[in-house]
Amino acid sequence: MKTLTTLFSITLASLLALTSTQSLATENKYSEQKVIYHVNYDDIKRQGGALRNIQNHINGVGADRLNIKVVMHGNGIELLRHAKTDPALQARVDNLKSQGVDFNICANTLKGKNIALNELYDAKQSDIVPSGVAELAHLQQQGYMYLRP
Repeated sequence: MKTLTTLFSITLASLLALTSTQSLATENKYSEQKVIYHVNYDDIKRQGGALRNIQNHINGVGADRLNIKVVMHGNGIELLRHAKTDPALQARVDNLKSQGVDFNICANTLKGKNIALNELYDAKQSDIVPSGVAELAHLQQQGYMYLRP
C-alpha cells in the first residue's frame, strides 16, 4: 500500500509540474512583435473587425511585447472620420492608443481628398506620414510584419 501511495504521489506531483509548465509556456509563447495593420477600405464592419483583431493581438501577446502601427490611406482614412461622430468607435480607438497602438495617416490621401486634419478623430500632425504605401514598405524593411484584416 505504501508503494501505491508513493507512486500516486509521484504521479500527481509530475502532473502538477507538467500543468504549471504548460501554463507558463502559454503565457510566454510569443516573443516581441512589430506589426503593421493596413487599412485602406471604407467598410465600417471590416474596420471594426480590424480593431477587434488588434485588441485580440494585444490580449494574446501583451501590450508590453508589441509595437503595432495602423497605417491608413485612401478610403481607410474614413475610419477616423467615422470615429469623429461615433462615441463607441472613439472609445475603441482611445483604448488601443492607450495600449501603445499608433494610427498613421497618409499625407497624400489628406491632400488628394482635401481632408483637414481636424476632420479626423484625435489626429495629430505627428500621426501623418508622407505616403501610406511608402510607410508600409519602410516599416516592413524595419522588420514589421504586415497584416491586412
